[in-house]
Amino acid sequence: MSREYVDKYLEETQEIVKRISREEIVKAAGMLRALRERRGRLFVLGVGGSAANASHAVNDFRKIGGIETYAPTDNVSELTARTNDEGWETTFSEWLKVSGINSQDAVLVLSVGGGSETTSLNIVNALKLAGERGAGILSIVSRNGGYAGKVSDACILIPVVDEQRITPHAEGWQGVIWHLLVNAIV
Repeated sequence: MSREYVDKYLEETQEIVKRISREEIVKAAGMLRALRERRGRLFVLGVGGSAANASHAVNDFRKIGGIETYAPTDNVSELTARTNDEGWETTFSEWLKVSGINSQDAVLVLSVGGGSETTSLNIVNALKLAGERGAGILSIVSRNGGYAGKVSDACILIPVVDEQRITPHAEGWQGVIWHLLVNAIV
């Protein structure tokens, strides 16, 4: 790694800071504050690196934010059983059905692309169910926001500043934003 690479990466990070929507962050914080006040639950959905972020976010929203929070990826036994028996596309939606997701609850999607007709179908199907049940939908996504961006009540879009580094910036900024949100509602 060169100093030039480090400088470029950090310059890209500064550009994201300049371009990220403060309005959507404020909207998301308001939704989370209201969720906590009505004692609703927060379900955090992510796959790949975003699944690891979801697990960390669950801890913070529960311990610091005082919101009852869960991630379906934290139960690997159920996740793999559902994948094996029912298929990947419904892992999250079937989990949310058993959890009884309803209009008092909210879903937070952590995703690089936000899902589409061909990618992250488990997220797409979970969001369809959340919408049918009247749950709030928040997302921290990149690229064009994907399906999550289209259906979210608050969508925090991580700007693409370099096509080669969409994933590291998106997943890194998920952590920055959820930490901001958790501490904004304390």
